[in-house]
Amino acid sequence: MGLPRIPSYPMPAAGELPANRVAWTVDPSRAVLLVHDLQNHFLDAFDTGAAPVTELFANVNRLREEAGRLGVPVLYSAQPGGQSPEQRGLQQDFWGPGIPDDPRAAAVADAVAPGERDVLLTKWKYSAFVRTELAELLRAQGRDQLVITGVYAHIGVQATACDAWMRDIEAFVVADAVADFGADEHRAALAWVAGRCGVVTTADAVFGAA
Repeated sequence: MGLPRIPSYPMPAAGELPANRVAWTVDPSRAVLLVHDLQNHFLDAFDTGAAPVTELFANVNRLREEAGRLGVPVLYSAQPGGQSPEQRGLQQDFWGPGIPDDPRAAAVADAVAPGERDVLLTKWKYSAFVRTELAELLRAQGRDQLVITGVYAHIGVQATACDAWMRDIEAFVVADAVADFGADEHRAALAWVAGRCGVVTTADAVFGAA
């Protein structure tokens, strides 16, 4: 019922990405960068010294630096540890009790930890919009683009991108700054997003025109 052990696999290359149905591009004056659920509990399923996590960390940090240079706000989502069955809801049936009541497990990995100016959202469901202040923060800052990085591509990343679309917020999933249970799930999530609710891009291209 819990998380699987995830074998190493290569990040998808730019030439392997699905075709996007829309031609949206990131505008730093409209965008927010989301670092989604990069908590030790979720990352412990990987070998963090191997692909895809090494590229994930490098590309997330690079995007954070570029966001800071361009004035793009950086938001983090993180699920709390030690949730009650009532707080878990139906997630309990699919994934069990979730993150234990352990500060290290619940913490964002040191390699990509938030900075002083970054905002940390407490997240409860697959989508980072549900029961959080994400939509309100975007609206308050007049921003309608969400650049998504983190784990897992076919679960929370995909759900957040779809939820953004339903709120008329343009979603950009960074193919080499997300990771998943394996290469097949990773690529399937990218194809689903590109065909239905957002743009699939790369760390090289996100802010490339800015």
